[in-house]
Amino acid sequence: MSLYKILGGFALAVAAATAAAQQYPTKPITVVVPFTAGGPTDTVTRSLAAAMGKQLGQSVVVENVGGAGGTVGAARVKNAAPDGYTLLLHHIGMSTAPALYRKLQFNPLTDFETVGLVVDVPMTLIARSDFPAANFNEFLKYAKDNKAKMNLANAGIGSASHLCGLLFMSSVQTDFTTVPFKGTSDAMNALLGKQVDFLCDQTTNTTGQIQAGAVKVYGVTSAKRVASLPNVPTLQEDGLKGFEVGVWHGVYAPKGTPKAVIDKLVAAMQAAMKDPDFAKRMADLGATVYGPDKANPAAHSAHLKAEIDKWAPIIKAAGQYAD
Repeated sequence: MSLYKILGGFALAVAAATAAAQQYPTKPITVVVPFTAGGPTDTVTRSLAAAMGKQLGQSVVVENVGGAGGTVGAARVKNAAPDGYTLLLHHIGMSTAPALYRKLQFNPLTDFETVGLVVDVPMTLIARSDFPAANFNEFLKYAKDNKAKMNLANAGIGSASHLCGLLFMSSVQTDFTTVPFKGTSDAMNALLGKQVDFLCDQTTNTTGQIQAGAVKVYGVTSAKRVASLPNVPTLQEDGLKGFEVGVWHGVYAPKGTPKAVIDKLVAAMQAAMKDPDFAKRMADLGATVYGPDKANPAAHSAHLKAEIDKWAPIIKAAGQYAD
């Protein structure tokens, strides 16, 4: 084959790819949630997908691909065609996976195109409804005095509840028996059934249970109180100085997705985040919606790198890893 034919074929391929990017999207888009249905990240994704669908003129379908702390779903998106039709919405676990997993199937920094940060969700420290403590200080004293029989639930290694639990144990310098579940719903059901003692999980999953009185709440992990839970003090207010955990969420596309496609996704995402229904839903659940200064690829990439550097020493000190 002559050089001219090779170059001509390459030019045609580039032209076709450019045309496809300009016409994007021409069919439904799938957003992978790397956790089970009904959890906090699923809640955020479904609300965002509905709002983005309005902007893009196509259905945005949510697919739950749980397993291994979110790494199975992330790996699936890494290996998907880089055409903008398969996306990933992941939380803080994207930054902790490199330290948690010895055999990680992807590199968060090099195997994806960042689209932008979406929301930041505070956590709540909650316990079974019959837990014998009226406030956080009583909770902490009881927990330390009975640490040998205290069970701390989480939604599996790498989940937000697992990370919050690690940081909590480090902050109070006390180890508790951790009980991992297959997902957030399972962990919450165990708490509601009084099979475990306490859980640290996102407001997107706990607000309804707290407001219904189904669990006891001892504090939120944000620097300020949460508007949807105005009577719940921050853990810092109650003496746990410097304890602040926010579960940020971001959108990713496979590496090599055309810039024209990423630009359309960024524009649709930023518009969707201003959608009244999405904004209200997030506010009701205590989540803070990011502005355009964070909802863009550059800010997202910088934040991801900073979070990887932040969590690596914390996880290493805890000595909790997964294969």
